[in-house]
Amino acid sequence: MTDRPQYVAIIMDGNARWAASRGLGVTAGHQAGTDALKRIVHDAGDFGIAELTVYAFSTENWARPDTEVSGIMALFVDRIRREAPELDEEGVRLRFIGRRDRLAPAVVEQVEWAEQLTERHAGRTLFVAFDYGGRAEILHAAERYGGGGEEEFGRLLYAPDMHDPQLIIRTGAEQRLSNFLLWESAYSELYFSDRMWPDFDREELQRALDDYASRQYRFGGR
Repeated sequence: MTDRPQYVAIIMDGNARWAASRGLGVTAGHQAGTDALKRIVHDAGDFGIAELTVYAFSTENWARPDTEVSGIMALFVDRIRREAPELDEEGVRLRFIGRRDRLAPAVVEQVEWAEQLTERHAGRTLFVAFDYGGRAEILHAAERYGGGGEEEFGRLLYAPDMHDPQLIIRTGAEQRLSNFLLWESAYSELYFSDRMWPDFDREELQRALDDYASRQYRFGGR
């Protein structure tokens, strides 16, 4: 039997479906999703999770309607401005992984400000994958790779200091990785929740952690 994981990643899926089921616009779903993330970050600390990585906006999400994308960007900037100081007070380091060259200057400015504000913390880290794609990350690293094995290649990824997640949780009843942490997830345990992300709560997180703790894994051994 394994202990509860210290390194957890979440594919936060289901905001739009949650909103549609309530007769609300998609922006309301994303707002509810950011509220859920705030709660889960706090709960993760209670459960001893040292690193939490969340999939916030993928490289493929640019294909969504312009109004939805612009709403996500505005919400992203607003939540960083409001919540980075709270994370700083809680001793949480905030890091963003993914491309930044396609983000508006105002978005990049807020990202860099939040990282600098919280960079002194070492106990807990929230990694936010934004304009992130696992294939793009691997290709970007491969372009600069000169040999040396897995360890050297890993240093070229977006966040070489991030541990490989022991557990990846996906909400929203879908069962796929959707281009998330393809290199880092080689030995991750997977947990799929039927909950839409805005409804994901402390009890469901605990259920996922308990399920992980009940598993046995050997990394290919016996």
